[in-house]
Amino acid sequence: MTDRGPSAVSANDLAAQRTEMALERTHEAFERTRLAHERTLLAWVRTATSLISFGFTIYKFFQYMRESNPAPETHRLLDPRAVALVMISLGVVALAFATLEQRHNVKTLAATYPHHGPLPRSLAAIVAAVLAGIGLIGLVLVFFRQ
Repeated sequence: MTDRGPSAVSANDLAAQRTEMALERTHEAFERTRLAHERTLLAWVRTATSLISFGFTIYKFFQYMRESNPAPETHRLLDPRAVALVMISLGVVALAFATLEQRHNVKTLAATYPHHGPLPRSLAAIVAAVLAGIGLIGLVLVFFRQ
């Protein structure tokens, strides 16, 4: 019989060590995936911010031009106000769909890996909600103001 000595590691110890390492890697992959969903929502927040602010800027610029140089109104298919309404609406709608998609993806991730515990509150979703509120206020202001 061979004496392995104190430095010998049993097969059970190696298996337990490998299992622990695999669980750690799975948790890290889970966090990377969750953070990827956050980054995707933040990209949509940037896009929606651009659409909303550019639409409102177009409206205010042409409103200023109209007030400083009153020229006879020409009726066009898309006046600056209509373009502003479309851009602001696109920003708000895109943000709403992106937020819903992110919530769905994170819930699916949490359901797939329930042993990772409760997920932290999404800061990107809070920023998206605030921006959506600002966008809706801008949309109402442009819509009701001639």
